[in-house]
Amino acid sequence: MTDITVDVKTEAYHGRGAPHLDEKSSPWTKIIFLCLLAAGIGYGFKGLLDDVNAVNEPLEFGVFLLLGLALLIALGFEFVNGFHDTANAVATVIYTHSMHPMVAVVWSGCWNLLGVLLSSGAVAFAVVTLLPVELILQVGSGAGYAMIFALLIAAIVWNLATWALGIPNSSSHALIGSIMGVGLANQLMAKAGQATSGVDWNQAINVFQALLFSPLMGFVFSALLLLVMKFLVRVPKLYEEPKTQAPPPVWIRGLLILTCTGVSFFHGGNDGQKGMGLIMLILIGAAPTAYALNRTMPESATPAFVSSATSAQTVFAAHAAGQPAPTVADARVTVGDALRDKKLNQPKVFSALSVLSNDIAVNAKNYRSFSHVPAAKTPNLRNDMYLTNDAIRLLPKQGAKFSDAEAKSLKGYSDGLNKGTRFIPLWVKVCVAIALGLGTMVGWKRIVVTVGEKIGKTHLTYAQGASAEIIAALTIGAAELYGVPVSTTHILSSGVAGTMAANGSGLQWGTLRSIALAWVITLPAAMFLAGSLYFILRQFV
Repeated sequence: MTDITVDVKTEAYHGRGAPHLDEKSSPWTKIIFLCLLAAGIGYGFKGLLDDVNAVNEPLEFGVFLLLGLALLIALGFEFVNGFHDTANAVATVIYTHSMHPMVAVVWSGCWNLLGVLLSSGAVAFAVVTLLPVELILQVGSGAGYAMIFALLIAAIVWNLATWALGIPNSSSHALIGSIMGVGLANQLMAKAGQATSGVDWNQAINVFQALLFSPLMGFVFSALLLLVMKFLVRVPKLYEEPKTQAPPPVWIRGLLILTCTGVSFFHGGNDGQKGMGLIMLILIGAAPTAYALNRTMPESATPAFVSSATSAQTVFAAHAAGQPAPTVADARVTVGDALRDKKLNQPKVFSALSVLSNDIAVNAKNYRSFSHVPAAKTPNLRNDMYLTNDAIRLLPKQGAKFSDAEAKSLKGYSDGLNKGTRFIPLWVKVCVAIALGLGTMVGWKRIVVTVGEKIGKTHLTYAQGASAEIIAALTIGAAELYGVPVSTTHILSSGVAGTMAANGSGLQWGTLRSIALAWVITLPAAMFLAGSLYFILRQFV
Protein backbone atom coordinates (compact mmCIF):
# COMPACT_ATOMS: atom_id res chain seq x y z
CA MET A 1 0.00 0.00 0.00
CA THR A 2 1.40 3.38 -0.96
CA ASP A 3 2.41 5.56 1.96
CA ILE A 4 0.54 8.74 1.11
CA THR A 5 -1.02 11.15 3.55
CA VAL A 6 -3.84 13.46 2.52
CA ASP A 7 -4.36 16.93 3.89
CA VAL A 8 -8.09 17.52 4.35
CA LYS A 9 -7.98 21.13 3.27
CA THR A 10 -5.92 20.83 0.09
CA GLU A 11 -6.00 17.08 -0.49
CA ALA A 12 -2.26 17.35 -1.26
CA TYR A 13 -0.24 14.21 -0.65
CA HIS A 14 3.19 13.78 0.88
CA GLY A 15 4.72 10.33 0.91
CA ARG A 16 7.78 8.38 -0.03
CA GLY A 17 7.16 9.16 -3.70
CA ALA A 18 6.86 12.92 -3.20
CA PRO A 19 9.91 14.94 -4.28
CA HIS A 20 11.95 17.10 -1.91
CA LEU A 21 11.54 20.70 -3.05
CA ASP A 22 13.14 22.51 -0.11
CA GLU A 23 16.78 22.05 -1.03
CA LYS A 24 18.63 25.35 -1.12
CA SER A 25 20.59 26.30 -4.19
CA SER A 26 24.37 26.38 -3.94
CA PRO A 27 26.33 29.66 -3.88
CA TRP A 28 27.64 28.80 -7.35
CA THR A 29 24.07 28.80 -8.68
CA LYS A 30 23.54 32.32 -7.36
CA ILE A 31 26.84 33.50 -8.78
CA ILE A 32 26.01 32.10 -12.23
CA PHE A 33 22.53 33.65 -12.01
CA LEU A 34 23.96 37.11 -11.26
CA CYS A 35 26.62 36.76 -13.98
CA LEU A 36 23.98 35.87 -16.57
CA LEU A 37 21.81 38.77 -15.42
CA ALA A 38 24.71 41.21 -15.72
CA ALA A 39 25.72 39.77 -19.09
CA GLY A 40 22.17 40.13 -20.43
CA ILE A 41 21.85 43.75 -19.30
CA GLY A 42 25.31 44.59 -20.64
CA TYR A 43 24.71 42.91 -23.99
CA GLY A 44 21.34 44.64 -24.38
CA PHE A 45 22.82 48.05 -23.55
CA LYS A 46 25.64 47.50 -26.06
CA GLY A 47 23.21 46.32 -28.76
CA LEU A 48 21.02 49.39 -28.29
CA LEU A 49 23.96 51.81 -28.44
CA ASP A 50 25.42 50.08 -31.50
CA ASP A 51 22.11 50.33 -33.38
CA VAL A 52 21.58 53.98 -32.46
CA ASN A 53 25.17 54.96 -33.28
CA ALA A 54 25.02 53.13 -36.61
CA VAL A 55 22.39 55.61 -37.86
CA ASN A 56 23.74 58.62 -35.90
CA GLU A 57 20.46 59.02 -34.04
CA PRO A 58 20.87 61.17 -30.92
CA LEU A 59 18.69 60.32 -27.93
CA GLU A 60 17.75 63.03 -25.44
CA PHE A 61 18.47 62.14 -21.82
CA GLY A 62 14.77 62.10 -20.88
CA VAL A 63 13.90 59.84 -23.81
CA PHE A 64 16.80 57.55 -22.94
CA LEU A 65 15.54 57.23 -19.35
CA LEU A 66 12.00 56.44 -20.50
CA LEU A 67 13.35 53.93 -22.99
CA GLY A 68 15.48 52.21 -20.34
CA LEU A 69 12.57 52.07 -17.88
CA ALA A 70 10.20 50.68 -20.51
CA LEU A 71 12.72 48.02 -21.54
CA LEU A 72 13.29 46.97 -17.92
CA ILE A 73 9.53 46.64 -17.34
CA ALA A 74 9.13 44.61 -20.54
CA LEU A 75 11.97 42.29 -19.53
CA GLY A 76 10.46 42.14 -16.03
CA PHE A 77 7.26 40.80 -17.57
CA GLU A 78 9.23 38.05 -19.31
CA PHE A 79 11.08 37.28 -16.07
CA VAL A 80 7.80 36.85 -14.18
CA ASN A 81 6.44 34.86 -17.12
CA GLY A 82 9.41 32.52 -16.75
CA PHE A 83 8.91 31.58 -13.11
CA HIS A 84 5.12 31.63 -13.39
CA ASP A 85 4.53 29.68 -16.59
CA THR A 86 7.61 27.53 -17.06
CA ALA A 87 7.05 25.83 -13.73
CA ASN A 88 4.40 23.83 -15.56
CA ALA A 89 7.01 22.28 -17.84
CA VAL A 90 9.14 20.93 -15.00
CA ALA A 91 6.36 19.66 -12.71
CA THR A 92 6.10 16.29 -14.47
CA VAL A 93 9.83 15.47 -14.50
CA ILE A 94 10.16 16.54 -10.86
CA TYR A 95 7.17 14.54 -9.60
CA THR A 96 8.23 11.43 -11.52
CA HIS A 97 11.82 11.83 -10.24
CA SER A 98 13.13 11.90 -13.78
CA MET A 99 15.26 14.94 -12.92
CA HIS A 100 16.46 16.56 -9.73
CA PRO A 101 14.35 19.72 -9.13
CA MET A 102 17.20 22.22 -9.55
CA VAL A 103 18.60 20.38 -12.56
CA ALA A 104 15.12 20.33 -14.13
CA VAL A 105 14.66 24.06 -13.58
CA VAL A 106 18.05 24.92 -15.10
CA TRP A 107 17.48 22.51 -17.99
CA SER A 108 14.05 24.02 -18.71
CA GLY A 109 15.49 27.53 -18.50
CA CYS A 110 18.15 26.69 -21.11
CA TRP A 111 15.59 25.30 -23.53
CA ASN A 112 13.32 28.29 -22.98
CA LEU A 113 16.27 30.47 -23.90
CA LEU A 114 16.92 28.47 -27.07
CA GLY A 115 13.22 28.58 -27.99
CA VAL A 116 13.23 32.37 -27.81
CA LEU A 117 16.38 32.68 -29.93
CA LEU A 118 14.97 30.46 -32.70
CA SER A 119 11.43 31.90 -32.68
CA SER A 120 9.91 33.27 -35.87
CA GLY A 121 8.45 36.51 -34.47
CA ALA A 122 4.95 35.81 -35.84
CA VAL A 123 3.34 35.70 -32.39
CA ALA A 124 5.06 38.95 -31.39
CA PHE A 125 3.27 40.95 -34.03
CA ALA A 126 -0.03 39.08 -33.71
CA VAL A 127 -0.22 40.47 -30.16
CA VAL A 128 0.76 43.98 -31.30
CA THR A 129 -2.12 44.13 -33.81
CA LEU A 130 -4.57 44.10 -30.89
CA LEU A 131 -3.46 47.61 -29.95
CA PRO A 132 -5.25 50.74 -31.23
CA VAL A 133 -3.88 51.86 -34.60
CA GLU A 134 -3.28 55.47 -33.53
CA LEU A 135 -1.25 54.40 -30.49
CA ILE A 136 0.91 52.08 -32.62
CA LEU A 137 1.59 54.88 -35.10
CA GLN A 138 2.39 57.37 -32.32
CA VAL A 139 4.07 55.01 -29.88
CA GLY A 140 6.80 57.57 -29.14
CA SER A 141 4.25 60.03 -27.77
CA GLY A 142 3.21 60.41 -24.14
CA ALA A 143 0.14 58.29 -24.81
CA GLY A 144 2.36 55.61 -26.34
CA TYR A 145 4.58 55.38 -23.27
CA ALA A 146 1.55 55.41 -20.98
CA MET A 147 0.14 52.50 -23.02
CA ILE A 148 3.33 50.42 -22.71
CA PHE A 149 3.78 51.08 -18.99
CA ALA A 150 0.12 50.43 -18.16
CA LEU A 151 -0.31 47.14 -19.97
CA LEU A 152 3.00 45.65 -18.83
CA ILE A 153 2.67 46.68 -15.18
CA ALA A 154 -0.92 45.40 -15.06
CA ALA A 155 0.11 42.01 -16.50
CA ILE A 156 3.04 41.74 -14.04
CA VAL A 157 0.87 42.63 -11.02
CA TRP A 158 -1.78 40.05 -11.94
CA ASN A 159 0.83 37.36 -12.59
CA LEU A 160 2.45 38.00 -9.22
CA ALA A 161 -0.91 37.95 -7.44
CA THR A 162 -1.88 34.55 -8.87
CA TRP A 163 1.65 33.19 -8.29
CA ALA A 164 1.48 34.22 -4.60
CA LEU A 165 -1.70 32.14 -4.30
CA GLY A 166 -0.07 29.22 -6.14
CA ILE A 167 -2.71 29.33 -8.91
CA PRO A 168 -1.53 28.38 -12.43
CA ASN A 169 -2.52 31.38 -14.52
CA SER A 170 -1.89 32.41 -18.11
CA SER A 171 0.59 35.22 -18.74
CA SER A 172 -0.78 35.40 -22.29
CA HIS A 173 -4.28 35.86 -20.94
CA ALA A 174 -3.12 38.60 -18.57
CA LEU A 175 -1.19 40.46 -21.28
CA ILE A 176 -4.03 40.32 -23.79
CA GLY A 177 -6.50 41.51 -21.15
CA SER A 178 -4.15 44.40 -20.37
CA ILE A 179 -3.94 45.33 -24.05
CA MET A 180 -7.71 45.35 -24.32
CA GLY A 181 -7.99 47.46 -21.16
CA VAL A 182 -5.68 50.08 -22.63
CA GLY A 183 -7.62 50.06 -25.91
CA LEU A 184 -10.96 50.58 -24.18
CA ALA A 185 -9.56 53.26 -21.88
CA ASN A 186 -8.08 55.07 -24.88
CA GLN A 187 -11.50 54.98 -26.53
CA LEU A 188 -13.33 56.23 -23.44
CA MET A 189 -10.84 59.06 -22.91
CA ALA A 190 -11.22 60.40 -26.45
CA LYS A 191 -12.62 63.92 -26.61
CA ALA A 192 -16.03 64.55 -28.17
CA GLY A 193 -15.79 64.24 -31.94
CA GLN A 194 -12.36 62.57 -31.75
CA ALA A 195 -12.70 59.02 -33.08
CA THR A 196 -10.42 56.26 -31.87
CA SER A 197 -10.01 52.67 -32.99
CA GLY A 198 -10.21 51.10 -29.53
CA VAL A 199 -9.75 47.33 -29.64
CA ASP A 200 -9.43 45.30 -32.84
CA TRP A 201 -12.25 42.92 -31.91
CA ASN A 202 -11.77 40.67 -34.94
CA GLN A 203 -8.18 39.99 -33.92
CA ALA A 204 -9.24 39.71 -30.28
CA ILE A 205 -11.80 37.02 -31.17
CA ASN A 206 -9.10 35.01 -32.96
CA VAL A 207 -6.91 35.22 -29.86
CA PHE A 208 -9.82 34.31 -27.56
CA GLN A 209 -10.58 31.24 -29.64
CA ALA A 210 -6.99 30.06 -29.27
CA LEU A 211 -7.03 30.73 -25.52
CA LEU A 212 -10.40 28.98 -25.13
CA PHE A 213 -9.84 25.88 -27.23
CA SER A 214 -6.20 25.14 -26.37
CA PRO A 215 -7.00 24.07 -22.75
CA LEU A 216 -9.87 21.92 -24.02
CA MET A 217 -7.47 20.33 -26.50
CA GLY A 218 -5.00 19.77 -23.68
CA PHE A 219 -7.62 17.99 -21.55
CA VAL A 220 -9.20 15.86 -24.28
CA PHE A 221 -6.11 14.88 -26.25
CA SER A 222 -3.99 14.17 -23.16
CA ALA A 223 -6.73 11.87 -21.88
CA LEU A 224 -7.02 10.15 -25.27
CA LEU A 225 -3.24 9.76 -25.60
CA LEU A 226 -3.05 8.12 -22.18
CA LEU A 227 -5.80 5.65 -23.14
CA VAL A 228 -4.06 4.88 -26.45
CA MET A 229 -0.76 4.32 -24.62
CA LYS A 230 -2.46 1.93 -22.20
CA PHE A 231 -3.82 -0.06 -25.14
CA LEU A 232 -0.63 -0.13 -27.22
CA VAL A 233 2.18 0.01 -24.65
CA ARG A 234 1.47 -2.68 -22.06
CA VAL A 235 4.24 -1.93 -19.61
CA PRO A 236 2.73 -1.84 -16.09
CA LYS A 237 5.51 0.28 -14.58
CA LEU A 238 4.69 3.09 -16.98
CA TYR A 239 1.29 3.50 -15.33
CA GLU A 240 2.45 3.22 -11.73
CA GLU A 241 3.14 6.13 -9.44
CA PRO A 242 6.67 6.46 -8.00
CA LYS A 243 7.02 4.58 -4.73
CA THR A 244 10.43 5.98 -3.76
CA GLN A 245 12.78 8.82 -4.66
CA ALA A 246 14.56 6.55 -7.16
CA PRO A 247 14.36 7.64 -10.83
CA PRO A 248 12.31 5.54 -13.29
CA PRO A 249 13.86 3.15 -15.85
CA VAL A 250 16.14 4.84 -18.35
CA TRP A 251 13.73 4.71 -21.31
CA ILE A 252 10.84 6.19 -19.29
CA ARG A 253 13.15 8.83 -17.86
CA GLY A 254 14.40 9.71 -21.33
CA LEU A 255 10.83 10.07 -22.62
CA LEU A 256 9.84 12.41 -19.78
CA ILE A 257 12.97 14.54 -20.15
CA LEU A 258 12.28 14.76 -23.88
CA THR A 259 8.70 15.94 -23.33
CA CYS A 260 9.86 18.48 -20.71
CA THR A 261 12.41 19.75 -23.21
CA GLY A 262 9.77 20.10 -25.92
CA VAL A 263 7.37 22.04 -23.70
CA SER A 264 10.18 24.34 -22.50
CA PHE A 265 11.44 24.99 -26.03
CA PHE A 266 8.02 25.75 -27.49
CA HIS A 267 7.05 27.80 -24.45
CA GLY A 268 10.08 29.99 -25.07
CA GLY A 269 9.22 30.24 -28.75
CA ASN A 270 5.60 31.27 -28.08
CA ASP A 271 5.59 33.23 -24.82
CA GLY A 272 8.94 34.92 -25.34
CA GLN A 273 7.64 36.62 -28.45
CA LYS A 274 4.92 38.55 -26.61
CA GLY A 275 7.49 40.65 -24.82
CA MET A 276 9.55 41.03 -27.98
CA GLY A 277 6.66 42.59 -29.89
CA LEU A 278 6.17 45.20 -27.18
CA ILE A 279 9.90 45.87 -26.91
CA MET A 280 9.99 46.59 -30.64
CA LEU A 281 7.15 49.09 -30.21
CA ILE A 282 9.14 50.78 -27.45
CA LEU A 283 12.25 50.94 -29.64
CA ILE A 284 10.35 52.24 -32.67
CA GLY A 285 8.87 55.04 -30.56
CA ALA A 286 12.14 56.07 -28.89
CA ALA A 287 14.57 55.54 -31.79
CA PRO A 288 12.57 55.44 -35.05
CA THR A 289 15.57 55.95 -37.33
CA ALA A 290 17.22 52.81 -35.98
CA TYR A 291 14.18 50.56 -35.56
CA ALA A 292 11.20 51.75 -37.63
CA LEU A 293 12.55 49.99 -40.74
CA ASN A 294 14.56 46.80 -41.11
CA ARG A 295 17.90 48.25 -42.11
CA THR A 296 19.45 44.80 -42.25
CA MET A 297 17.50 43.89 -45.41
CA PRO A 298 20.04 43.51 -48.24
CA GLU A 299 20.00 45.89 -51.17
CA SER A 300 19.53 42.87 -53.46
CA ALA A 301 15.99 42.40 -52.01
CA THR A 302 14.84 45.87 -53.15
CA PRO A 303 13.98 45.08 -56.82
CA ALA A 304 11.66 42.23 -55.81
CA PHE A 305 10.00 44.45 -53.19
CA VAL A 306 9.49 47.29 -55.70
CA SER A 307 8.01 44.81 -58.18
CA SER A 308 5.54 43.46 -55.58
CA ALA A 309 4.55 47.01 -54.57
CA THR A 310 3.90 47.91 -58.21
CA SER A 311 1.76 44.79 -58.71
CA ALA A 312 -0.24 45.61 -55.56
CA GLN A 313 -0.71 49.20 -56.73
CA THR A 314 -2.29 47.84 -59.91
CA VAL A 315 -4.67 45.68 -57.86
CA PHE A 316 -5.72 48.60 -55.65
CA ALA A 317 -6.22 50.88 -58.66
CA ALA A 318 -8.47 48.26 -60.31
CA HIS A 319 -10.78 48.38 -57.27
CA ALA A 320 -10.78 52.18 -56.94
CA ALA A 321 -13.73 52.55 -59.37
CA GLY A 322 -12.26 55.64 -60.99
CA GLN A 323 -11.80 57.57 -57.74
CA PRO A 324 -9.34 60.48 -58.13
CA ALA A 325 -5.91 59.89 -56.65
CA PRO A 326 -5.38 61.86 -53.41
CA THR A 327 -2.11 63.35 -52.24
CA VAL A 328 0.14 61.07 -50.17
CA ALA A 329 -0.74 63.00 -46.99
CA ASP A 330 -4.48 62.71 -47.70
CA ALA A 331 -4.11 59.03 -48.60
CA ARG A 332 -2.42 58.40 -45.25
CA VAL A 333 -5.34 60.03 -43.42
CA THR A 334 -7.93 58.14 -45.47
CA VAL A 335 -6.43 54.72 -44.79
CA GLY A 336 -5.84 55.52 -41.12
CA ASP A 337 -9.47 56.63 -40.66
CA ALA A 338 -10.74 53.55 -42.52
CA LEU A 339 -8.70 51.24 -40.28
CA ARG A 340 -9.95 53.02 -37.18
CA ASP A 341 -13.60 52.96 -38.30
CA LYS A 342 -13.41 49.40 -39.76
CA LYS A 343 -14.60 50.69 -43.18
CA LEU A 344 -11.87 49.64 -45.59
CA ASN A 345 -13.88 48.19 -48.47
CA GLN A 346 -14.54 51.50 -50.26
CA PRO A 347 -13.30 52.84 -53.63
CA LYS A 348 -11.68 55.89 -52.01
CA VAL A 349 -9.69 53.64 -49.68
CA PHE A 350 -8.47 51.53 -52.61
CA SER A 351 -7.43 54.73 -54.37
CA ALA A 352 -5.55 55.85 -51.25
CA LEU A 353 -3.85 52.46 -50.94
CA SER A 354 -2.78 52.71 -54.59
CA VAL A 355 -1.17 56.08 -53.89
CA LEU A 356 0.59 54.84 -50.75
CA SER A 357 1.88 51.72 -52.53
CA ASN A 358 3.24 53.84 -55.36
CA ASP A 359 4.98 56.18 -52.92
CA ILE A 360 6.47 53.22 -51.01
CA ALA A 361 7.76 51.73 -54.29
CA VAL A 362 9.25 55.05 -55.39
CA ASN A 363 11.05 55.54 -52.06
CA ALA A 364 12.38 51.98 -52.05
CA LYS A 365 13.62 52.39 -55.64
CA ASN A 366 15.20 55.79 -55.06
CA TYR A 367 17.01 54.84 -51.85
CA ARG A 368 17.84 51.31 -53.13
CA SER A 369 17.70 49.93 -49.57
CA PHE A 370 15.90 50.67 -46.29
CA SER A 371 19.32 51.22 -44.73
CA HIS A 372 19.70 54.35 -46.90
CA VAL A 373 16.36 55.97 -45.98
CA PRO A 374 17.15 59.28 -44.20
CA ALA A 375 15.94 59.93 -40.66
CA ALA A 376 13.38 62.55 -41.73
CA LYS A 377 11.68 60.10 -44.10
CA THR A 378 11.75 57.02 -41.85
CA PRO A 379 8.66 57.57 -39.61
CA ASN A 380 6.30 58.38 -42.47
CA LEU A 381 7.57 55.55 -44.66
CA ARG A 382 7.22 53.05 -41.82
CA ASN A 383 3.70 54.29 -41.00
CA ASP A 384 2.67 54.05 -44.66
CA MET A 385 3.99 50.49 -44.82
CA TYR A 386 2.22 49.57 -41.56
CA LEU A 387 -1.11 51.11 -42.67
CA THR A 388 -0.96 49.39 -46.05
CA ASN A 389 -0.07 46.02 -44.58
CA ASP A 390 -2.82 46.22 -41.94
CA ALA A 391 -5.33 47.15 -44.65
CA ILE A 392 -4.28 44.15 -46.77
CA ARG A 393 -4.80 41.89 -43.74
CA LEU A 394 -8.26 43.23 -42.93
CA LEU A 395 -9.75 43.87 -46.39
CA PRO A 396 -10.96 40.27 -47.01
CA LYS A 397 -12.58 40.24 -43.54
CA GLN A 398 -14.53 43.37 -44.50
CA GLY A 399 -15.99 41.95 -47.68
CA ALA A 400 -13.37 42.81 -50.31
CA LYS A 401 -13.21 40.21 -53.10
CA PHE A 402 -9.99 39.50 -54.96
CA SER A 403 -9.22 37.06 -57.73
CA ASP A 404 -6.62 34.36 -57.10
CA ALA A 405 -4.02 36.33 -59.04
CA GLU A 406 -4.82 39.54 -57.13
CA ALA A 407 -4.72 37.73 -53.77
CA LYS A 408 -1.33 36.28 -54.71
CA SER A 409 0.01 39.74 -55.60
CA LEU A 410 -1.21 41.21 -52.31
CA LYS A 411 0.22 38.28 -50.35
CA GLY A 412 3.64 38.82 -51.93
CA TYR A 413 3.46 42.53 -51.18
CA SER A 414 2.38 41.88 -47.57
CA ASP A 415 5.32 39.51 -47.07
CA GLY A 416 7.68 42.23 -48.30
CA LEU A 417 6.09 44.82 -45.99
CA ASN A 418 6.47 42.41 -43.07
CA LYS A 419 10.14 41.92 -43.79
CA GLY A 420 10.62 45.67 -43.96
CA THR A 421 8.80 46.59 -40.72
CA ARG A 422 8.50 43.44 -38.60
CA PHE A 423 11.93 42.38 -37.44
CA ILE A 424 13.57 41.65 -34.10
CA PRO A 425 17.28 42.40 -33.54
CA LEU A 426 19.39 39.61 -32.10
CA TRP A 427 20.15 41.54 -28.90
CA VAL A 428 16.40 41.84 -28.15
CA LYS A 429 15.99 38.08 -28.54
CA VAL A 430 19.01 37.43 -26.33
CA CYS A 431 17.77 39.77 -23.57
CA VAL A 432 14.27 38.26 -23.61
CA ALA A 433 15.74 34.76 -23.68
CA ILE A 434 17.91 35.47 -20.64
CA ALA A 435 15.00 37.12 -18.77
CA LEU A 436 12.71 34.17 -19.46
CA GLY A 437 15.41 31.61 -18.71
CA LEU A 438 16.45 33.26 -15.43
CA GLY A 439 12.82 33.68 -14.44
CA THR A 440 12.41 29.94 -14.77
CA MET A 441 14.98 29.47 -12.01
CA VAL A 442 13.14 31.70 -9.50
CA GLY A 443 9.89 31.13 -7.64
CA TRP A 444 8.93 27.95 -9.49
CA LYS A 445 7.97 25.85 -6.45
CA ARG A 446 4.47 27.25 -5.83
CA ILE A 447 3.16 26.38 -9.29
CA VAL A 448 5.05 23.07 -9.43
CA VAL A 449 3.37 21.92 -6.21
CA THR A 450 -0.07 22.86 -7.55
CA VAL A 451 0.42 21.00 -10.84
CA GLY A 452 2.17 18.02 -9.26
CA GLU A 453 0.04 17.53 -6.15
CA LYS A 454 -3.22 19.45 -6.21
CA ILE A 455 -4.86 18.63 -9.55
CA GLY A 456 -5.30 14.87 -9.12
CA LYS A 457 -5.95 12.89 -5.94
CA THR A 458 -3.08 10.48 -6.60
CA HIS A 459 0.58 10.87 -7.46
CA LEU A 460 1.35 11.67 -11.09
CA THR A 461 2.36 8.52 -13.00
CA TYR A 462 5.03 8.38 -15.69
CA ALA A 463 2.50 7.92 -18.50
CA GLN A 464 0.34 10.77 -17.25
CA GLY A 465 3.29 13.15 -17.19
CA ALA A 466 4.42 12.12 -20.67
CA SER A 467 0.90 12.34 -22.17
CA ALA A 468 0.24 15.82 -20.79
CA GLU A 469 3.60 17.18 -21.94
CA ILE A 470 3.53 15.60 -25.42
CA ILE A 471 0.16 17.23 -26.13
CA ALA A 472 1.28 20.54 -24.60
CA ALA A 473 4.46 20.62 -26.71
CA LEU A 474 2.58 19.82 -29.94
CA THR A 475 -0.17 22.37 -29.25
CA ILE A 476 2.22 25.19 -28.35
CA GLY A 477 4.50 24.38 -31.29
CA ALA A 478 1.57 24.48 -33.74
CA ALA A 479 0.39 27.78 -32.26
CA GLU A 480 3.86 29.29 -32.72
CA LEU A 481 3.91 28.07 -36.33
CA TYR A 482 0.61 29.85 -37.07
CA GLY A 483 1.43 32.95 -35.04
CA VAL A 484 -1.26 32.38 -32.41
CA PRO A 485 -0.62 33.20 -28.74
CA VAL A 486 -1.68 30.39 -26.38
CA SER A 487 -1.32 29.63 -22.68
CA THR A 488 1.27 27.05 -21.64
CA THR A 489 -0.22 27.07 -18.15
CA HIS A 490 -3.75 26.22 -19.16
CA ILE A 491 -2.76 23.63 -21.76
CA LEU A 492 -0.50 21.68 -19.41
CA SER A 493 -2.60 21.92 -16.25
CA SER A 494 -5.70 20.88 -18.20
CA GLY A 495 -3.64 18.08 -19.77
CA VAL A 496 -2.71 16.76 -16.32
CA ALA A 497 -6.38 16.97 -15.31
CA GLY A 498 -7.35 15.06 -18.48
CA THR A 499 -4.94 12.22 -17.69
CA MET A 500 -6.21 12.03 -14.12
CA ALA A 501 -9.79 11.79 -15.38
CA ALA A 502 -8.91 9.15 -18.00
CA ASN A 503 -6.99 7.13 -15.43
CA GLY A 504 -9.82 7.26 -12.91
CA SER A 505 -7.44 8.86 -10.42
CA GLY A 506 -9.92 11.45 -9.26
CA LEU A 507 -9.67 15.23 -9.44
CA GLN A 508 -9.30 17.83 -6.74
CA TRP A 509 -12.20 20.04 -7.71
CA GLY A 510 -11.18 22.83 -5.34
CA THR A 511 -7.95 23.36 -7.28
CA LEU A 512 -9.69 23.08 -10.63
CA ARG A 513 -12.29 25.61 -9.55
CA SER A 514 -9.49 28.02 -8.56
CA ILE A 515 -7.77 27.57 -11.92
CA ALA A 516 -11.07 28.02 -13.80
CA LEU A 517 -11.93 31.07 -11.70
CA ALA A 518 -8.52 32.58 -12.45
CA TRP A 519 -9.12 31.87 -16.16
CA VAL A 520 -12.47 33.72 -16.03
CA ILE A 521 -11.36 36.61 -13.81
CA THR A 522 -7.98 37.26 -15.45
CA LEU A 523 -9.40 39.04 -18.49
CA PRO A 524 -11.65 41.59 -16.72
CA ALA A 525 -9.14 42.04 -13.87
CA ALA A 526 -6.24 42.74 -16.25
CA MET A 527 -8.46 45.02 -18.34
CA PHE A 528 -9.46 47.01 -15.26
CA LEU A 529 -5.91 47.27 -13.94
CA ALA A 530 -4.43 48.31 -17.29
CA GLY A 531 -7.26 50.73 -18.11
CA SER A 532 -6.98 52.42 -14.72
CA LEU A 533 -3.19 52.66 -14.96
CA TYR A 534 -3.43 54.08 -18.47
CA PHE A 535 -5.88 56.76 -17.28
CA ILE A 536 -3.58 57.71 -14.39
CA LEU A 537 -0.39 57.70 -16.46
CA ARG A 538 -1.95 59.85 -19.19
CA GLN A 539 -2.24 62.60 -16.60
CA PHE A 540 1.53 62.60 -16.04
CA VAL A 541 3.36 61.16 -19.07
